[in-house]
Amino acid sequence: MELDHTESWEFGRTLRRWRDRVTPEAVGVPTGRRRRASGLRREELAGLAGISADYLTRLEQGRATAPSAQVVEALARSLRVSDAERDLLYQLAGHAAPGLDVVSSRVPPSVQRLLDRLSNTPVVVYDASWTLVLANAPYDALMGETSGWRGLERNAVWRNLLAPPNRVVQTAGEHAVLVAGLVADLRLTASRYPADRGLRRLISALADASPRFTELWESDAPPPTGDKSRHKTIEHPSVGRITLDCDVLHVAIDDLRIMVYTAEPGTEDAERLALAVVLGTQSLTAG
Repeated sequence: MELDHTESWEFGRTLRRWRDRVTPEAVGVPTGRRRRASGLRREELAGLAGISADYLTRLEQGRATAPSAQVVEALARSLRVSDAERDLLYQLAGHAAPGLDVVSSRVPPSVQRLLDRLSNTPVVVYDASWTLVLANAPYDALMGETSGWRGLERNAVWRNLLAPPNRVVQTAGEHAVLVAGLVADLRLTASRYPADRGLRRLISALADASPRFTELWESDAPPPTGDKSRHKTIEHPSVGRITLDCDVLHVAIDDLRIMVYTAEPGTEDAERLALAVVLGTQSLTAG
C-alpha cells in the first residue's frame, strides 16, 4: 500500500521524533566524547533496523511512501516503542497491526532486556515460522553476517534445505534430523496460525522449490530421532573449529525462538569463541 503525501509526512515526522528520544545507551550503541545529539543518529537507527541510512532519510522526509510491514516492525523494535506506539506506526505506514492469528516478529521489552544482557554472547532470534527476527553482532561474527539476507533467505527452513552449506559442521544424518525437526515444527506453527497468508506463502514457496520439504510435510511419520546433543561445531574462517553449547529458548507467550551459543569458561573453545567474536566484530565494523 502506498501512502499519500500527508500520511508519509506524518510517518516520517513520528520516526524523527521517536528517534530523538531514544538514548544510544538504551539500545547498546557506543557513544563518543564529541557527540552532540542526545538521541540516535540516522545511521545508528538504520543499522539497528537493518535498512540503509539513505532509505531511512527518505522515510523521515516523506519521500519513501511504501514501507513494508517488515521494515515497520524492525523500526518499532529498534526504537523500543510500546505496543500502542507500534500499532500507531503500523497505522501511519498504511498497515494493519498484526493480530493474534498472525505469526508475530514482535520482541517485547522484557525479552529485549534479556537480549541486552547477552550483548557479548552470540544470539539469534527467530519467529514461529523460523524466519530471522534479529541476530546480534557476536552471532554475525561467529556465523557470518546476516544483514544482507532478504526474503526467503531469512528463513531457517529454506536455508537448511536450499542454501549453500553454512559454517556449522554436520554429518548427513545430523542435517537430516535438523531439517525434519524444523519442518515438523513449521507444521505445528501452520496449525496454530491458519489465517496467516504470509505463512501460507512461505510453505508454498518451500514446496515449489524443495521436493524434500514436500516429502517431509506430507509424511505422517514423526521426525527421525538422532543425536539430541546441544553441542554444535562451527568452522570459523579465522580461528578454526569451535565446539559450543547451543540452547534454544522458547518464549511461549510471544512464540519466539532464541538460540544462544556458549562455551564452558576456561576451555580452548571459550578462548576461540572470544577471539572469533573480537575478530568478526572488528571486521563488521570496518566493513
